[in-house]
Amino acid sequence: MLAKLHSVTLEGIEGIICEVEVDVARGGFEKSIIVGLPDAAVKESTERVKSAILNCGYKYPKTQSLINLAPADIKKEGPAFDLPIALGMLLGSGIFTGTNLKDYVIVGELALDGRVRPVNGILSMAMTAAANGFARIIVPTENAREAAVVTDIEVYGVSSLTQAVSFLSGQLELETTVINIEQLFDTAANYEVDFANVKGQQAVKRALTVAAAGGHNIIMIGPPGAGKTMLSQRLATILPALSLPESLETTRIYSSVGLLDRSKALLATRPIRMPHHTASGPALVGGGTNPRPGELSLAHFGILFLDEFAEFPRHVLEMIRQPLEDGFITISRTKKTVRFPAQFMLVTAMNPCPCGYASTDSKRCRCTPNQIERYLSKISGPLVDRIDIHIDVPAISFSSLRSKSEQLDSVTMRKNVIKARTIQTHRFGDGKIMTNARMTHKQVENWCKLDSPSELLLKQAMTEFGLSARAHDKICKVARTIADLSSSDNITPQHIAEAVSYRKLDRKL
Repeated sequence: MLAKLHSVTLEGIEGIICEVEVDVARGGFEKSIIVGLPDAAVKESTERVKSAILNCGYKYPKTQSLINLAPADIKKEGPAFDLPIALGMLLGSGIFTGTNLKDYVIVGELALDGRVRPVNGILSMAMTAAANGFARIIVPTENAREAAVVTDIEVYGVSSLTQAVSFLSGQLELETTVINIEQLFDTAANYEVDFANVKGQQAVKRALTVAAAGGHNIIMIGPPGAGKTMLSQRLATILPALSLPESLETTRIYSSVGLLDRSKALLATRPIRMPHHTASGPALVGGGTNPRPGELSLAHFGILFLDEFAEFPRHVLEMIRQPLEDGFITISRTKKTVRFPAQFMLVTAMNPCPCGYASTDSKRCRCTPNQIERYLSKISGPLVDRIDIHIDVPAISFSSLRSKSEQLDSVTMRKNVIKARTIQTHRFGDGKIMTNARMTHKQVENWCKLDSPSELLLKQAMTEFGLSARAHDKICKVARTIADLSSSDNITPQHIAEAVSYRKLDRKL
């Protein structure tokens, strides 16, 4: 007998509805066969399904079965098909009957004793099921809260094959899983760090405020122990809170690679990714035979912090240039192309020289001018061009370190950032551009008009430092953000001067 159910497979982070057809034959097959481009994990499901069915007390069909996963031209990956295949075999052999199965999408991995284990990518699967008109989805109990974030579909969590059979046959009633998203955000959207813990560094805090207000990329240059990492870890605390659409898109990425905390249904805080400088190119941008998102995508709507920036292999750093401009990554393979979102703030930190103590009074620098030049040249000019703000982070003095005075805290800085972001929201309307850093050249011309003194100052900076056209636009964008922070409709020479002061590396490279 032929049984039909529906499940979902993932291609990147996008879900694709699949029909699971199970033909429990009356003869003709030597063994259970799965067709429809299954990967190794899917092919192995027949053994898991057989053990689970027997250990749950059901009779395994004596005749073998043909299992087809449609559409047949899409690669099927992972163990999420275990549960629908097992239910299909029981339906096809007449062990139980179910009604309205066409309304259900079913996903779940089976343990050998019949337990249903959680799978990755449940949020994308639930969103795909709802978008395709399905009314209900059956998922592992541990994934139920994550799936319940999608309000357009009823979510049922099951812990075993027996429970799923009893529910679908009408012998057991299950309550739908419901969560309060607003309450979830209220309880989870908290950071454990604060800028109030950072002594001194007022100029750096100002630069970080400007970066957060306009979504600008920033590089910090300073000696070891100056607080670059500490400052970077706190940058997320002054960014606007994640909106629900932002949280959903980011959560989908984490869920697809199994990095989402099972106790949390959503990411409520902006992600901060800090890959080591030994990370490979695919680790940063994503890749693999079956493409997976990398660190750039995991930092989506958050912060990518690259410490020891000059220690990263140059060819690896060059890979992030295009995503910085586009906000997404396209990974092409022979048979498919996968696109991952990657709209993040790039925050980097590096020493001023190989020993780390150039231009400091605390220790004597032992590097020669040639060594310093070679060290700085590890970062290409085109990549530096894409970083809006370059700021010095000086070594902190003893008096500042021991000071008992009240420090500028994250709450105060965040209020200023939100004020500037609100101005930008009104400026760009409902378009795709949300921050000054994302403005196109035409928008720069429209929204960054300069008076004569400002024009003259910018011209002098361009001539003296030999700045590129991209650097010109970066200065205008940063100046626009500085003007927004001061609630100024017009960009003044003071705003241009501050923006130009943030182009430190242009004077050295």
